[in-house]
Amino acid sequence: MQKIDDFSMELNFTETYRKNINEHIAIREGRCHKAQFPAVLSEIQAKDRLAGRTFWGWVGFSPHNAPNGAAYGYFCHEQKIIEAIERGNIPVEQRDGVHEMLHFWKKETSKAKVEAAFTEKMLPVLFRDEIVSLPYNFKPLIANPIYRMAGVFVDYEKLLRLGISGLILEITEQRDKSKASGGDYKLFEGMLIALDVFIDSCRHYEKQALEKANAVADPKRAEELRKLAEVLNKNAVSKPETFYEALQLSWLYTLMCGSLESGRVDVYLGDFYVNDIENGVITETEALSLMHSFWRLIIELFRDVDGRVIIGGRGRRNEANADRFALLVLETMRTYGKAILPQTTLRFYEGMNPKLMEKSLNLIGQGYTFPLLYNDDVLIPGVANAHNVPIEDAEQYMPLGCGEIVIDHKGFGTPSGSLNVLKALDVTLRDGVDHITGKRLGLPTGDLRDFKTFDEFFDAFKKQLAFFIEILADHEELEYVESAKQAPYLYLSMLYDDCIARGKAIFDGGIRYLGGSLESFGSVNAADSLTAIKKMVFDEKLISADTLMAALDNNFVGYEKEHKLLKECPKYGNDDAYADGVMVELHDFMCNNIRDQRNRTNLHWYLNVLINNKQNTILGRWVGASADGRKAGKEMANANTPAGGNDKKGVTALVNSLVKPSHAIHAGTVQNMRFGSDFFTSDRAKFEAILTTYFKKGGAQAMITVINRGDLEEALIDPEKYQDLFVRIGGFSARYIDLPRDVQMEILSRVTY
Repeated sequence: MQKIDDFSMELNFTETYRKNINEHIAIREGRCHKAQFPAVLSEIQAKDRLAGRTFWGWVGFSPHNAPNGAAYGYFCHEQKIIEAIERGNIPVEQRDGVHEMLHFWKKETSKAKVEAAFTEKMLPVLFRDEIVSLPYNFKPLIANPIYRMAGVFVDYEKLLRLGISGLILEITEQRDKSKASGGDYKLFEGMLIALDVFIDSCRHYEKQALEKANAVADPKRAEELRKLAEVLNKNAVSKPETFYEALQLSWLYTLMCGSLESGRVDVYLGDFYVNDIENGVITETEALSLMHSFWRLIIELFRDVDGRVIIGGRGRRNEANADRFALLVLETMRTYGKAILPQTTLRFYEGMNPKLMEKSLNLIGQGYTFPLLYNDDVLIPGVANAHNVPIEDAEQYMPLGCGEIVIDHKGFGTPSGSLNVLKALDVTLRDGVDHITGKRLGLPTGDLRDFKTFDEFFDAFKKQLAFFIEILADHEELEYVESAKQAPYLYLSMLYDDCIARGKAIFDGGIRYLGGSLESFGSVNAADSLTAIKKMVFDEKLISADTLMAALDNNFVGYEKEHKLLKECPKYGNDDAYADGVMVELHDFMCNNIRDQRNRTNLHWYLNVLINNKQNTILGRWVGASADGRKAGKEMANANTPAGGNDKKGVTALVNSLVKPSHAIHAGTVQNMRFGSDFFTSDRAKFEAILTTYFKKGGAQAMITVINRGDLEEALIDPEKYQDLFVRIGGFSARYIDLPRDVQMEILSRVTY
């Protein structure tokens, strides 16, 4: 029998929004939260030791996208609703209301409000979702807007120090002061409504836990559920005193505020954990059981690019306790088993507890794709410079999603745009015209045949990049401006510096640092293509501009000799001064130009992010043949890593190339390295020496996979035998057999050392 979709929550949410459309935006948001929670909170499941699951539905409010329905701001998943209408599985009494709701949100979603505010300069360049959704795998444009308020790291320490009851007292006091001084006291009224909703949600789960305890036959499970109900009751009325209470409170707040990142768990949970262990409140076995539940919830509710659990690093309060909890996190990984989440991240530095790195490398050697390794000795000064913040704030840097970096609960920097660098080069060759569609996508800077020198051509390419960078920076700022008009994002504003003290919402002047980031793809292929053009066309004149253009237009068919010459040109990743020099020049130009956008916008920072989240393959589908020898539609290189198979001079040469681009002018980069299992097992000392050398020479980050190439090849033939084969894509991990075939082939093409 076909399942009937119940749209009661969505209809109630829509009605609440409409009734409050002219109310203060904080009151409206607070009341919408009340319509949303606990309605979107899913049931406690059989093995759950923590309460908190969500299915957001097809209409609602959240900072950004999640796999369980949430999207940016006030959202409406019109395609999902249309599908339900077409299937005819909406209750008869709801059909008219659902149709009307669909029409109402067409112009009322946060995304629609941003698009309606596009400037004349943005309109011809950025795609607008006016009629139907643009399929995820069809992005022929150079600049793509992204709609989200991502990278949420609230002040968990404050949350656990005060509890919900303490936050209510602080906000009530600020409301009264604001009211007396003529300030925006309704912002605080909205926060208080949101906190009442949070308490209602705790009570909702408390009642559910008790009901399940009374219904279950297993006495052990019944006791677990009664304990959970007790913890939820404490969360509703007082600040947490135990590890269990702290973990539950932080988890439920993470869900309801719309964050997909857990942050520095060893800092805010370490003291609770150690205190409970030392005073006999909890055993190691019980703590591990709770952590397994935490792990399972992240895996089941979050996407592959989210779920950052960060341990280690400088700037941690009570480092001894933090280290003990960090070791528990690594033990949770080991005992839970291989999985694509959480994105466990180890920040490390010279002099840190060596047990953390030792245990991390043991896990990596066993085929775990976590933890990701971040070098504080390089990144902290780099973040201070790039983000324009003091060293003490840079110490609180937080990697998120696919690799972007923000500042813990002081700085927000959502990645709200992507730039296809190789596509920009593609149109620069052809006077700004896309040869696939025949449409003008870029500036008319001339045809390759018009340029007398390589520098003239490179300058034209830089002009194209600068044009798109400026538009995407303007879009980033516009998204914040329009977001501030629509909602104060109450759950975020309560726990971001300095919103409460300033009496302003997070995107309306409340936060200390409001920044942004731009995801760039295809830089390595663009650099290798520039190298080939420089060498073959301008320096050695072995290929004329006419011949190169014909070869590219024909995807090298009939131009096999030229294709061979281009493939044999120097490539980034081999410690070759010629190729690496071009890569560094392109890197420096892009990063500095993007960073300079802070001088013409109101953003505290705007920074490049060299990452990969399958988009190197997806965006590559719409880029023609390139001068590095890559054929039309093929994948682009993975982030800042050489294109598959191009690093031919060994791992030492690779490391020497990777450390050349500066880490002081961007907001994160991905370095993927793959080592064979046999090499790791039989020559662990050499592996560690390579890694140590890389980090000492200035390597900022490493995402390491230890796997045999033969296993990847066999998995393509007999996938059922390789269910537990996990790989690094770029900024995230995945089960190899679950990936699209072209993504699998891109991973297979990478060199295994």
